[in-house]
Amino acid sequence: MSAAPLAELRGRGIVPGVVEAEALVTHDAISGFGGIDVATGTVIEPRHELFGVCFTGKVLVFPGAKGSSGWSGYFQSTRLMGTGPAAMVFNVLTTKAVLGAIVTRVPTVVEATPDPLDVIRTGDLVRVDGDTGVVTLLRRAVSDVAPTTP
Repeated sequence: MSAAPLAELRGRGIVPGVVEAEALVTHDAISGFGGIDVATGTVIEPRHELFGVCFTGKVLVFPGAKGSSGWSGYFQSTRLMGTGPAAMVFNVLTTKAVLGAIVTRVPTVVEATPDPLDVIRTGDLVRVDGDTGVVTLLRRAVSDVAPTTP
């Protein structure tokens, strides 16, 4: 029997499917055009907190999209090149973000409560259920830092 979930967030599923994967969390909106390298699935926007970080195969937890309507085309290209995220979780709904999720064809949950940016941390194992709109925190990331004793 598996352990009980650590947290459950409820939102609205906009792309169906269920995925369990490691979370990649950013508090910065993501720019598609000029902000990501579609060939590698890497954030290349110089001042972004994830600059140089690859989102391929991760549950991308972010506030939403920024920039032009080209956002969806760039994220669709990540799907076509096999470099896209495994799932998306975001709260700021814009046509570019929603269309991007749809053409990327990965399970997506929006408008979840409590706020995913307050609950989920990079490296956590999460399940995104785009059918029911539920995001489940399954396991916290293992810390690389050993605790110190006084």
